[in-house]
Amino acid sequence: MSDSNSTDFINPSTFILLGIPGLEAAHVWISIPFCTMYAIALLGNFTILFIVKTEPSLHVPMYYFLCMLAITDLVLSTSILPKMLSIFWFYSREINFTACLTQMYFILSFSAMQSGILVAMAFDRYVAICDPLRHSTILTNPMVANIGLAVVLRGIILVLPYPFLARRLPYCRTNIIPHTYCEHIAVVKLACADIRISSYYSLSMAFLFIGMDVSFIAVSYTQILRAIFRLPTKDARLKTFGTCGSHLCVILAFYIPHLFSALAQRFGHNVALHFHVLMANMYLLVPPMLNPIMYGVRTQQIRVRLLQPFTHQRT
Repeated sequence: MSDSNSTDFINPSTFILLGIPGLEAAHVWISIPFCTMYAIALLGNFTILFIVKTEPSLHVPMYYFLCMLAITDLVLSTSILPKMLSIFWFYSREINFTACLTQMYFILSFSAMQSGILVAMAFDRYVAICDPLRHSTILTNPMVANIGLAVVLRGIILVLPYPFLARRLPYCRTNIIPHTYCEHIAVVKLACADIRISSYYSLSMAFLFIGMDVSFIAVSYTQILRAIFRLPTKDARLKTFGTCGSHLCVILAFYIPHLFSALAQRFGHNVALHFHVLMANMYLLVPPMLNPIMYGVRTQQIRVRLLQPFTHQRT
């Protein structure tokens, strides 16, 4: 492999992932909470998928979208955790150039899909509360399948330029990435050429995915809140709002860390590098861990189905 200070390679055969710069001595200890979060994410999301599959009463749009969310959570966390643990535990820091771009694509693509699924779930709640009599005729199974397909295609197609633009750049400065995974900005910053096209495309996609999706969710919930406040009794308002509680928690768990990490990456120049890297990992690991917990705790149908074996044993 070429020395990191040489200029005789255009595209290196491998990159070197440093892990969390400045905290190398604590890598093993840091791996414990990360590994725990991943284990909870795997158990929780597979449990959600199993419960929805085996319980016919949950074969409705809300839970179909929840299954899509669980799948994206599993892919996102699995995209980064195994390689991160190999860095922390076995000092296996090398990653093939193509594998690095593939990892980048999966992370960006499934993050975009996850955002789209949250929009679809907001639309489902909007129809269920604002136009309940037409919910079953609007959100039919074919419509849910079409929405899911649109979300997947949007994530696949709009994220494709990221790895292609990154592949075209010449990397002649260094092949060392100060990160635990191939984060887009961390990779393109290594190029010894103008990266404005990649940077502008990344920024425009961030505004498209986050800005447009958050705007749609905000409009949906504005209409939902107006419908809730028109209900005649306090109990009816609380019960109706309770059906949205899990979804609102999931939205906050996804967008707040994501937005904070993106802003810190671009504008937090005085923030320590290890803090950037930790935040970039947290927004990919925390939502997959929290989503099944929030839906399991707050959704009665899932909670009842989950506790059913234990209640049967008592009787």
